[in-house]
Amino acid sequence: MEGVIGVLKLTVKKGSNLAVRDWTRGTSDAYVIATLDHQRKLHVVVQKTKTKVVRDTCNPVWDCDLTMIIKDPKAPITLTVHDKDTFSEDDTMGVAHLDLSPCIECMETRKDLHHLPVGTQLDTVQPDEQNNLVEESHIIWNKDVITQDMHIRLKNVETGEIEVQIEITPVENHRLILQDEVENVDDE
Repeated sequence: MEGVIGVLKLTVKKGSNLAVRDWTRGTSDAYVIATLDHQRKLHVVVQKTKTKVVRDTCNPVWDCDLTMIIKDPKAPITLTVHDKDTFSEDDTMGVAHLDLSPCIECMETRKDLHHLPVGTQLDTVQPDEQNNLVEESHIIWNKDVITQDMHIRLKNVETGEIEVQIEITPVENHRLILQDEVENVDDE
């Protein structure tokens, strides 16, 4: 895919103090959906992936790796926490938006990353109203990838936080073909 900036490995680690949605048990059956929208010519390409469901807890541990392709450096990743229901529509348990731009800026402004020692701190992101970080977060160079651990307060819900790690592997001079490109080639 032309214009690919990097490959994102999003590790959804755990949730804490999530909202109760199964009132009879006082727990929830939580999972997370990660969505990344890319503007592509005249339409939007949506990447969507999700974690496993962790049952009967408001403090789930997912430790789930999700992979996405980054094409637009300004496109946020939306994380939506849900409660899995058997006989009705799943309940929403909050939302968070991950801003990849600080990591992308580190990649773009420091072309000499491969010469840095492993563990070099590239930047620090302070909590604010936009990023909903619970505490400051550090962007680190780790042997061919940029990582950032984040502890995020969920929005649009009475309580809840999630911990994630983003890991971006820069893509240089590669052309990746995604399913929507294959379909477009077949249509021509």
